[in-house]
Amino acid sequence: MVATNKGSRGRPRRFDPDEAVDVAQQLFHTRGYDAVSVADVTQAIGINPPSFYAAFGSKAGLYERVLERYAETGAIPLSQLLRSDRPAGESLIAVLEDAARRYVTDPSRAGCLVLEGIRCSDSGAREETRAYHAAAQDLICRYIAERHPNEAQGLADYMSVTMAGLSAMARNGHDLDQLLSTARLAGLAITQALSE
Repeated sequence: MVATNKGSRGRPRRFDPDEAVDVAQQLFHTRGYDAVSVADVTQAIGINPPSFYAAFGSKAGLYERVLERYAETGAIPLSQLLRSDRPAGESLIAVLEDAARRYVTDPSRAGCLVLEGIRCSDSGAREETRAYHAAAQDLICRYIAERHPNEAQGLADYMSVTMAGLSAMARNGHDLDQLLSTARLAGLAITQALSE
């Protein structure tokens, strides 16, 4: 529970917005954006709806904060994995393997919050999620283009499709060995594409 009720009975509950974002992230990751209501969030955080709206403005506003937090703490660290001191293929395979590991770390929150959020029905939240996804794909594409400009867009698309597949299969119950096997098979295709 995030809220505290210190002091006398009539005192309003206080909560830590950062902890609230953490709780909301768990809810959105576990159930998906569409399946989480404001009532679910306020109950999990331990506050009333007016306090929720004062702190976050809306469910989409909270989701935006969740995506920011996820990008900082839970997303694949692309800037660390896409290294200039090793072959591009090795770096891309490292990204896929990291994705496989992250997507099954917690079975109750399997898959990628961003990739799974792209399908939500709220247009504002969907566009916010797509922006995060597009930024990641652009980073991968630019990394590849530095060494293999002719293959950059195709391989960036291939990476995106493979990661979406890994996320979906993690949510469907595939374990780490299965996902790593798929990531490594994809790595063979990447290596082949870069050697031509």
